[in-house]
Amino acid sequence: MSDTATPEQSAEVDDKSKRDFLFISTAAVGAVGTAFAAWPFIDQMNPAADTLALSTTEVDLKPIEEGQSITVVWRGKPVFIRHRTAKEIEDSENVKTADLIDPEADADRVQKPEWLVMVGICTHLGCIPKGNKPGEKKGDFGGWFCPCHGSHYDVSGRIRKGPAPKNLPVPSYSFLSDTNIKIG
Repeated sequence: MSDTATPEQSAEVDDKSKRDFLFISTAAVGAVGTAFAAWPFIDQMNPAADTLALSTTEVDLKPIEEGQSITVVWRGKPVFIRHRTAKEIEDSENVKTADLIDPEADADRVQKPEWLVMVGICTHLGCIPKGNKPGEKKGDFGGWFCPCHGSHYDVSGRIRKGPAPKNLPVPSYSFLSDTNIKIG
C-alpha cells in the first residue's frame, strides 16, 4: 500500500471541501442579507428625531416662589414642579405610608424636600390633574385633583383617594445647580 492517493480519491476529497465551503459561504451571505433586509424594520422602532430632541428639558427654578407650582413639557408630557412650603414638607413627611393606596415615603419621591418634580398624568386613565393654578381645586389633600374620575393626590403626588392605582410618577431628573434642574 502506498501513501499516495489515487486521482479518484483526490477528486472525492476536493469535492467534499468545495461543498463545505459553498455551504458555509451561502449560509453566511444569507445571514448578512437577512440582517440587511431586517434592519429598516428594526430601525423604525427607534424614537423619531423630534422625540429625541425633547428627551431632556432644563428648568430654571429661580422664578418659582415658595408654594407655587409650574408645568413644563418633557417628552410631550406635562411635568409638575412645585416649590413646597415648610408646612407642605412637614405634612408630606408625617403621612403614614401604611395608610396609602400606593405606599411610598415622601423622601423617596424628592431629591430636595422643597422641590417636587413629577409627571402630571393621572395613573387611572391618563387625564391631567388640576391644582397647579391659583383657584383650581387641589383635592381633599391639598395637592392635585383629577376631575374626570375623582382621584385625589397629596402635595407629594401620592394617590390618597379615588380610582387611580398608583402615585404620580417621578421622572429621572438631576440638579445642575441649586436653581437649575435637568429632566430626563
